[in-house]
Amino acid sequence: MIPRRICVTALFLSLLPASLAFAAAVDAKKDELQDLKSRIESLRRNMAKAEESKTYAADQLRETESAISDVNRRLHELGAERGELKAQLAGLDGQSQRLDRQAGAQQNQLARLLNRQFVGGDSDALKLLLSGEDPNQAARDKYFLTQLSRAKADLIQQLRAVAAEKRQLADAVRERQAQLAEVERREQESRAQLLARKKQRLTTLAAIGDRLKAQRREIDTLRRDEQRLGKLIEGLARIAAAKKTGPRAKPGGAAPGGTGHAAKAPPLKSHDPGNVGGAFAALRGHLRLPVKGTISGRYGQPRPEGGATWKGIFIRAAEGVEVRAVAGGAVVFSDWLRGFGNLLVIDHGDDFLSVYGNNESLLVAVGASIKDGESVATVGNSGGNPDSGLYFELRHRGQPFDPLKWTSSR
Repeated sequence: MIPRRICVTALFLSLLPASLAFAAAVDAKKDELQDLKSRIESLRRNMAKAEESKTYAADQLRETESAISDVNRRLHELGAERGELKAQLAGLDGQSQRLDRQAGAQQNQLARLLNRQFVGGDSDALKLLLSGEDPNQAARDKYFLTQLSRAKADLIQQLRAVAAEKRQLADAVRERQAQLAEVERREQESRAQLLARKKQRLTTLAAIGDRLKAQRREIDTLRRDEQRLGKLIEGLARIAAAKKTGPRAKPGGAAPGGTGHAAKAPPLKSHDPGNVGGAFAALRGHLRLPVKGTISGRYGQPRPEGGATWKGIFIRAAEGVEVRAVAGGAVVFSDWLRGFGNLLVIDHGDDFLSVYGNNESLLVAVGASIKDGESVATVGNSGGNPDSGLYFELRHRGQPFDPLKWTSSR
């Protein structure tokens, strides 16, 4: 017979390669995410260096709007943590109630056994042996009493185990309550920070309001904003291509054969992804808009400022309303961008991207895997937009196309 220690050692050695492979896969995933973040950060820095030296009024909002987004993200995460802790406390309370019922049933059963033996007239073993009754009957009675004693001992042991488990549960409840109190304290601090940052933003807006309005009416400003987003999309596309092919492309540089400037999009009316395959393309006509509201800007229509047309749609909605991803994918950009404020870009695969701009808060970071309908941001008017709402685009191979043709009217 093989000794148990040898069997255990053999089992450990057989599992070791799988464990090492899993650890290596986790480390590789972390390295890949870190590389993605560094490439996107490099792209953002290169774009900032390429900006004109002229000071834009909206840039003065960047710090406070980014801070508001960060605080709201913390509040979102703390809210999720608080919900999880409350669920754990509810589960512990359920376990405690189950143990109470179990202990009560065991105590009642033990009371009945004791009552049957000592109150109901059951005799002990010595009395039965001295009574002179039928030895067979005495043996049966003795066996019964022995089993009865064992049952009592088992019940007492079970009650002790229940009591020990209840003590452990009480400790777990105290620990979760302390964690919950700490989360709620951090939430209060974050809300105070959020209030201070919003007041700071209002002060900044009051100081630059006239200059901000004037700059937004400049045709060149709108065109540069559009080119900036186009260049960002190009850079993200190169990063995605580099991940597939392997060689490390320089983020933010010119596309092969290009000049480094954003390429002009084809006429808006003619661009359409066509009959392409893939999971996202299969959703054509079934996508839900990321937020409910009034569409005040439609794809291809002139913008109210003049001199440019909408490359996406603008949906007016109340500040703080949740923005939901139109489909599953991975976050490839989550940062402040001039002209679009707190901007989020999700890669859905097969060269499809969805773009969410002017958010008050970004709730997810670069590299996050997103499910269809998941809350990813909150509505706002960051980036100097006068109206609260969401700017939304869909792009295929870098080119924008009409989102309303892909969404469901339901």
